[in-house]
Amino acid sequence: MKSLVRSIAPRVETLPVRVALSLPGGTRLGARDPEVTLVLSHWSSLAALAAGRIGALASDIVEGRAALEGAMRPVMQAVAGLLPAVPAAPGERVPHDAPRGWSSLLAYLRSFAAHTRQRDAQQVRFHYDVGDAFYALWLDPRRVYSCAYFSGGQATTLAQAQEAKLELICRKLMLRPGERLLDIGAGWGGLLLWAAQHHGVQAHGITLSRNQHAHVMRLIEAQGLAGRVRIDLMDYRDLDESRPYDKIASVGMFEHVGQARMDGYFAKIMRLLRPGGLVMNHGITATRTPPGHIDPGLSAFIDRYIFPGGELLPMHAVLRHLAGSGLEMVDVENLRPHYARTLWAWSDGLESRLGEARRALQACVDGDGAARVLRAYRLYLAGCAMAFERGWLALHQIVAARPTGDVAQGRLRGAQSDYPFCRDHLHTPPCFTSSSPRPPAT
Repeated sequence: MKSLVRSIAPRVETLPVRVALSLPGGTRLGARDPEVTLVLSHWSSLAALAAGRIGALASDIVEGRAALEGAMRPVMQAVAGLLPAVPAAPGERVPHDAPRGWSSLLAYLRSFAAHTRQRDAQQVRFHYDVGDAFYALWLDPRRVYSCAYFSGGQATTLAQAQEAKLELICRKLMLRPGERLLDIGAGWGGLLLWAAQHHGVQAHGITLSRNQHAHVMRLIEAQGLAGRVRIDLMDYRDLDESRPYDKIASVGMFEHVGQARMDGYFAKIMRLLRPGGLVMNHGITATRTPPGHIDPGLSAFIDRYIFPGGELLPMHAVLRHLAGSGLEMVDVENLRPHYARTLWAWSDGLESRLGEARRALQACVDGDGAARVLRAYRLYLAGCAMAFERGWLALHQIVAARPTGDVAQGRLRGAQSDYPFCRDHLHTPPCFTSSSPRPPAT
């Protein structure tokens, strides 16, 4: 143990924030007036810290084997300083795709088994069954649980940025009054309601969360949108393909599809979309830095405590799956910096209401579970903010089209779509504004 202490002590003293370590037995290292204090009850936690296995250390904190004191922003500065810097060798290929051979087959089979209809429903409910009241404390009033779009500069609030993101999606899809819009993974209904009220579409959303389904049903009734907005509790694989949609949105959902199911996911979207129609896929993607293939246990932590079954693909793999379905990619935008800022806003919001958050969780989670969930979410939100801030993860919006015409002998005839020759539609006024009267039901 002395060697562990000798290895970690110099690193603690050179961190960008003042950190103190309280070791098993009472020994204390680091700053006398710390911004961050880490209290370790087991030597295994110190070993995880010294090895840069941050996911294991985070698990110890969630389970109460270690304690963390301090604000989350300096905590994440300290974490970043403790991570090992092991850059890839010059010319080394950074592997993101599954390895070949038996390992590749096993990875594929694990992914396939993890994403049955039953497993996906269970995994979604694991995340959202901690209660709507908990999420309402740190999300915006519309409860938009995905990357915001900070188009108005540093003064933009989270609520304004989320409305800007909803409008950006609607403009990218070029929504028109009367069109049929499908929202795959509709969350608490922010996009459904926005698109119906501001763009006059017939909006249909699906979700696997009973809590979210019930919430959106109440909003539809309260806002007089029955007949124009519909929400169903169902799996995307069970959607009826007999009447294709004009436009499709999938926001923050495809991370939970699984690599083994990705071809089927995009093929389903292709069949659900009318010829010439557009789809906007918004989701987290893996990156190559720094150096990309190093994962200090953060994925395992998120899989265990936050999003079981989540799988991230690099952008080139996503586009390969999309193109294989017959969809044509027409626009891509990386919103990585926007997601860093969004996550920090969520983290700061949660940190400012920890007492209320604990009480909200106690109403839904038995025993000591509420305290564990709260510790997990504090680490998850701030840790992901750091990951996006430092370029370890990215967030891409991909607009794709289903070409018109038929596929004959490997060639598309008349491959056109609703997507225009230029991007002026992103800057022109929307069909409806918040001050415009609601369009009549069609």
